[in-house]
Amino acid sequence: MSPRAPSGRDHGNAPAAGDPVPGDTAPADSAPADAIVTSASRGDRARFRSRARLEELAASLPPPPRDRGTVRLLLRRLHRGVRDHPAAVCLDVSQGMPGDAWGRRLRRSLDNQLTLIRADLAEIIANGQPLGLFGDNIFVDLDLSTGNLPPGSRLRLGRAIIEVTGRPHDGCRKFRARFGADALAFVQDRRTRAENRRGIHARVVHGGVLAVGDPVAVLTRGG
Repeated sequence: MSPRAPSGRDHGNAPAAGDPVPGDTAPADSAPADAIVTSASRGDRARFRSRARLEELAASLPPPPRDRGTVRLLLRRLHRGVRDHPAAVCLDVSQGMPGDAWGRRLRRSLDNQLTLIRADLAEIIANGQPLGLFGDNIFVDLDLSTGNLPPGSRLRLGRAIIEVTGRPHDGCRKFRARFGADALAFVQDRRTRAENRRGIHARVVHGGVLAVGDPVAVLTRGG
C-alpha cells in the first residue's frame, strides 16, 4: 500500500486563485489508496498545485525541529521500481537500505546512498497523491536545510547513524511528470535552494535498525 498525503484542506487554507484543484478535493476517478506506484508512474494532473499555492502552504507550516525529529515514512524501490513501505529496515554501511534500487546499480556512489525529504513539504506537494511517487527513502520531521545540516553533518536515526553528503538533490523530468512544472519550480528556486525542499542525500556510517516513528537526532554538524 502506498501512503497518501493529506490534502491542503487539512492545513486550513482556502485555495489560491488559479489552483487547479478547487478545495483540494479528489477527482472521482483518482487512484485508490492502494494503487501500485512504480518508477514509471505519473501524477494526477488534477492534483498539481500552482506555485502560488505551494508557497502559501509552505509559509503556513510550523518551523521544522532543528535538533530532534521523527521518522514518518520509509520507502524502498524494489525490482521494476515498485514502491515498498516497510515498517522497519536495517540500514547497512555497504547496502544503504537493503532492497532499494541503489544497491542494484552497477556503478554506485556513497554520495547518494540514501535520500531524505521533509514529510510536511512532501505532503503539500503531493496533494493527496501517494507519497511513494517521490521515491525518497526516508521521510522525516526535521529541518533539512543546508544552514541546519551542512555536508558532513551526522544524524542518528533509530539505531543507525548517517552522514549528510554534499551531492545536490534536485527535481527532474519525473518529478515534473508526477507533481507538475510549478512544483518543480518550487523545489528548484535559487532563492530558496538552501532550504533543500526536494530533500538531501546521505550515506550510512553505522548500520542499525530504523523503524517508522523512531527519533531522529542531530549528532554533529559539518562545516
